[in-house]
Parts: sequence; C-alpha cells; structure tokens
Amino acid sequence: MRVPARPPFDSLKRTLERARADAGRKGRDGFVRETFTLPRHAARAKAREWFDRWPKQAYWTEIESWRERPGDVIEFTMRRLSSAD
Repeated sequence: MRVPARPPFDSLKRTLERARADAGRKGRDGFVRETFTLPRHAARAKAREWFDRWPKQAYWTEIESWRERPGDVIEFTMRRLSSAD
C-alpha cells in the first residue's frame, strides 16, 4: 500500500499569515487591555476607577490577571469591551 504524497501547504501558509496579520491590526477578541504596576492602595483605586467608568454589566470589565511583586506592588491587567469607544 502506497502512502499518499503530502499536500501543498503554500496556500494554507499564506492564509494563516494573512489572518494573523489582520488579527494583530484589529485586536484578537475585541477587548481593550491595559496593564498597570502600582502600589497596593493605588492598584485598588485604579481597578475601582475602571469599574466605575466602564461598568462590568455593559463592558464585561474584569481584572484579567494579577501578581504581587516585591515591595507590596501589584501588577495587573484590566480588560473591557471596546464597543462604545
């Protein structure tokens, strides 16, 4: 039994490259993200500011990720929909 030859992948490669380039220009998922590195009290204030300005129910605002850094500093990424910008 003979193994079939591999199909040409040039077209697929071009399609993937084009899709990745378009995603980079438009944003991958429609969310706006911003990363902050602030002392703990300022980080809480910044997060509260985002939730007040862009309510969770309308913009799906959330703290996407966070971590503690040395010196009681918090690094976090806020995410929201950009639908009304």
